[in-house]
Amino acid sequence: MAVDEELSMLEDLVRRLKVEYDIYFGGGSKKPPQDIEWKVKMQFKKLSDGTRLNSGQRFRFNTIQQRYALYNALWQQKLQIKEEGYRRPQDAILGIQGLRDEQQHEAELAKKHHRKEGIFTVADIDSEPQKVEALFQALSEARRNAGGKDSANLESFRKFVQQKTAQLRKEYKCETVEYSVEVLDGQVKLKAKPKA
Repeated sequence: MAVDEELSMLEDLVRRLKVEYDIYFGGGSKKPPQDIEWKVKMQFKKLSDGTRLNSGQRFRFNTIQQRYALYNALWQQKLQIKEEGYRRPQDAILGIQGLRDEQQHEAELAKKHHRKEGIFTVADIDSEPQKVEALFQALSEARRNAGGKDSANLESFRKFVQQKTAQLRKEYKCETVEYSVEVLDGQVKLKAKPKA
């Protein structure tokens, strides 16, 4: 087959491939025209060495190749959109809003099941009795709200906080200790951690 005939055949194949892709993206075909695309690629490969082409044929070949490259870039974009599932901008906005609502709902649930009632930093129990009392009140209130009863009295609680503070300050070589009253799934806990 003469080179001009092969170039004409390549042009026809590219034109046919474009039509087939238009049909596919229009919904008229269930799968992309891979068989024609394979033929086009084989024809390009056959003519790409350029030794058989004169300058006019080479120009024609390059023009067909550029047209195919433009079409192919467009087809790849459309294929990607089709694979990912195209959503209209309004759907995307609603999707984001739905996600935000869901995250807000999860955060509210988490707050119900795990919340901090009060955070207090204590360095010296003797010089900060009001902080110990406020911590005791927060713990007592959290226990009442959770349906439990208050078992400790302020004096025994003060002694416990004093021991715990001294222990953590010595262990972690810190100045202050942070206490928090946390409610996790209806269970009230007093948490202590070193504070730099």
